[in-house]
Amino acid sequence: MPRFPHLRQDVTASLVVFLVALPLCVGVAVASGVPAELGLVTGIVGGLVTGLLPGSSLQVSGPAAGLTVLVFEAVDTYGLPALGVIVLAAGVLQLVMGALRLGRWFRAISLSVIEGMLAGIGLVLIAGQLYAAAGLEAPATGAGKILGLPGAAMDALGSTEALASLAVGTGTVVVMVLWHRVPGPAGAVPGALTAVLLATAVTLASGLPVATVEVRGLFDAVQPPDADAFGSVAGIGVLGTVVAFTLIASAESLFSAAAVDRLHTGPRTRYNRELMAQGAGNTVCGILGALPMTAVIVRSSANVRAGARTKVSRVLHGVWLLLFAALLPSALALIPLPALAGILVHAGWKLIPLRGLAALWRGHRGEAFILVVTAVSIVVVNMFEGVLIGLALSVAKTAWEASQVRLEVMDRGAGPLRVHLSGNATFLRLPKILDTLESLPDDRPLELDLTGLHHLDHACHTALEHWAERHSTPETPPVKVTP
Repeated sequence: MPRFPHLRQDVTASLVVFLVALPLCVGVAVASGVPAELGLVTGIVGGLVTGLLPGSSLQVSGPAAGLTVLVFEAVDTYGLPALGVIVLAAGVLQLVMGALRLGRWFRAISLSVIEGMLAGIGLVLIAGQLYAAAGLEAPATGAGKILGLPGAAMDALGSTEALASLAVGTGTVVVMVLWHRVPGPAGAVPGALTAVLLATAVTLASGLPVATVEVRGLFDAVQPPDADAFGSVAGIGVLGTVVAFTLIASAESLFSAAAVDRLHTGPRTRYNRELMAQGAGNTVCGILGALPMTAVIVRSSANVRAGARTKVSRVLHGVWLLLFAALLPSALALIPLPALAGILVHAGWKLIPLRGLAALWRGHRGEAFILVVTAVSIVVVNMFEGVLIGLALSVAKTAWEASQVRLEVMDRGAGPLRVHLSGNATFLRLPKILDTLESLPDDRPLELDLTGLHHLDHACHTALEHWAERHSTPETPPVKVTP
């Protein structure tokens, strides 16, 4: 039996994934405010390092649009040399978490929080890339990007260069949206690659005054962090950024793994090992001063649809990226920046679950509320705090729904009033419990039956004791409590 029985299918799939990944790697790097070559480096590491490790057999890793906003903020705040240290620390933390078998716990994170996080990222990404598509400088904050769009539109309308740049970006989006409808073999070519090639050809042929990718060279772009870089990132702010990188990259990778597992019938993902594989990849990316990586659903689904059968396909896609970066780096200088902005506008739009939100609102309005608040918080505040707000709301909603308590007042005519409590009595339901008890008449004896409670927290227990003591006075009939 041959050692690689599915080699032909895997080679074909690897070429498809390479063609999908190439423009995305470059686009994510440019949008993150780092040299374009660093996006290719992360894609190469995702193939050659993470691709070789156990975990998920068909999932493809590389730079992701979902981390663009966070990376841009980190580079803007701490500088490019510090990025490698942050990514390295995040990778080591992922390795530790995988070794401690914490990978499966990411599956316990509320899906509404994850989708809200991606929607918030998508909104900020779209807003920021609209400026890039017009060749304009974007405001620093997410809210500033969105609120500044009307003014940016007025500026673009008054500039011939901005209109030309915006036309290239708009054309890129249109090609990507419509390309999947093209019949025949041409439709099998990835839409992103087609859009970039067409935009490049049109720009060169017409001589449009459009900015292109700045090329530094692969070895010049790779700058491993030195001692000064490690010394410049000490502080609580950097620690928060590392935690944000770790949690978001891990959650996106493991949720992607769950989605990819539904697309094929091969071996299932081993979540703790996949988390360690992602950690190993990010550790190497950090050492090289490159972008952080996650598993990416677009590349992974393309890999499955192209007929990949084993991890050979994702490893080979890293080989093709390496060959391109080594042999054809000057080709990057021909790519128009607004074309890359168009690709990321399209990617950002796909991060916003509009159809899912409508269905969620009809069936689970609380979850839809969490999704929207998480997204808006990321836009208004920042990524890390927005996710924390979403998680806090999710926990509060779960606690509220879990603390269902039922009060029954039974009046048998003669004898005491009997108040029966059942369910889970927590501080969240305490106002309702006390309002019911205090509305009962004071001139009759009361019996408080707690035997139906599954859970009685300290706050409720203390409040009920105080209420019973307060109502058991010489002037009023006693309260009997049945624990």
